[in-house]
Amino acid sequence: MGQTPGEPPGATTALPGGADTAAAKSAAQLVEQAGPVNANPTENQSDAEWQSGVRQGLLIGAAVLALVIPQVTLQPQPAAPAQGAVKGPVAQAGRPLRLADFGETAAAAEVKQLANWIVDSGDNGQRFFVLLDKRNTHVFLFNTLGTLISSTPVLIGAAKGDDSVVGIGARPIADVAPNERTTPAGRFEAGRGRNTLGEDVIWVDYDAAVSMHRVRAIEPAERRLERLASPQTDDNRISYGCVNVPVRFYETVIQPAFAAGAGLVYVMPEVKALGEVFPALYDVRARRAGALASSR
Repeated sequence: MGQTPGEPPGATTALPGGADTAAAKSAAQLVEQAGPVNANPTENQSDAEWQSGVRQGLLIGAAVLALVIPQVTLQPQPAAPAQGAVKGPVAQAGRPLRLADFGETAAAAEVKQLANWIVDSGDNGQRFFVLLDKRNTHVFLFNTLGTLISSTPVLIGAAKGDDSVVGIGARPIADVAPNERTTPAGRFEAGRGRNTLGEDVIWVDYDAAVSMHRVRAIEPAERRLERLASPQTDDNRISYGCVNVPVRFYETVIQPAFAAGAGLVYVMPEVKALGEVFPALYDVRARRAGALASSR
């Protein structure tokens, strides 16, 4: 702290153009012209002579200091940020606002808030990401820059909730009670794999056995294809916790994206607050407005 900008700690300041050498010579000339100063008065010296010598020495010393020591103009130091002030790159009022691009696709306000934060903060780490809106049973897939590639209705866990029961992934599916069939909320590192049936899936939470896969129309009574086609969202809750995606969407959008590498899946909560699941979340537009106001 206290260092002049561009000056490394411990550096000394030299006078420009060799002025330090000239100053030293001028000081030496002054000392030579003044003659020696007797610091120990003898009995032959009067008090007046002694005082005159001391004054002469002080004047010469002051001249030497004035010539040798450079005059430094103190630069005003920036004020410390006020408590609670916005910090980091997001606070830079001049930086372009980074928002997710939904194009013409409609989305809930909280969906846009989460997507904007992901893009503005760089939380996705330059990877593509999938955002699951559980309340509206809808999936959005974005590229690395936050531009929406495509979206679709999906089927999710039959039970409402944002957590998986501990150890549920190791239990037979027949042992999973109806109230335990939740799709967990959170941020997941997702990648390709296979389930116990040998089917290729995208593992969202491997330990909880939650994956994203093609919709299976095995049990006619479940009417899964009809549920996907209906405009309602309440009837899209039917799975044991996995995310069921339309076959075409899975094979033309999801598979190609994950074929290039792992991605992120953000599952939004439906019971908890959004900030409780994503504690680093902030409103990009509100924070930018605050940064602009503080910069004026």
